[in-house]
Amino acid sequence: MAMIKQIPNILTFSRLVLTLVVLVMILYAPRYYANGEVPFPGFLDIAFILFVISGLTDIFDGMAARRLKVTSKFGRMLDPLVDKILVCGAFICFALIGEPKLFNLDKTSLTIIHWLVAAVLIAREAYVTILRHIAEAKGINFAATRSGKLKMFFQSFAIGTVIFKMAHVQTAAWGYWFTTVIFIIMIITTIYSGLRATQRESWKQARSS
Repeated sequence: MAMIKQIPNILTFSRLVLTLVVLVMILYAPRYYANGEVPFPGFLDIAFILFVISGLTDIFDGMAARRLKVTSKFGRMLDPLVDKILVCGAFICFALIGEPKLFNLDKTSLTIIHWLVAAVLIAREAYVTILRHIAEAKGINFAATRSGKLKMFFQSFAIGTVIFKMAHVQTAAWGYWFTTVIFIIMIITTIYSGLRATQRESWKQARSS
């Protein structure tokens, strides 16, 4: 029975391992593809599949924790930490390898865009993490909210979009537009969810206690 109750944590640790593997594969991706529409997609397809599996474990660990009634402070802290490693790590890796390519922008412009996107995401995650630690240290539940989950969905969708674009539609015009729109939505939801964090009742309780 004790082992069964560890299923949510096992799934979370599995997601952490998969996340690290995906990040390494993103960094090594340039060695496995060349310019063109369908250049050696297999390597990135594997990375995409592992990324999807990691996302599924994120869904199942929460379901398992609620079903087994083993939600805990540890789980509430570890689960979003793994999300942050995935999201921030992925966009740092994208910036390091210069992806995604967008329209006919020069290398300098792309570098600025890539690192600005990564900076916005890192700043939001660091800010909310600080709020969460303060609240949890005072015994106040600071679990994920609807806006935070929506933000995570678009961040994950953007990561999958970039991996797929790198593998299959590097130079297609619709790929440029689709990726740009997804990035804009992701940035908006990321900033919005960060601003919403200070308006949460749990944060107000933590601040006044």
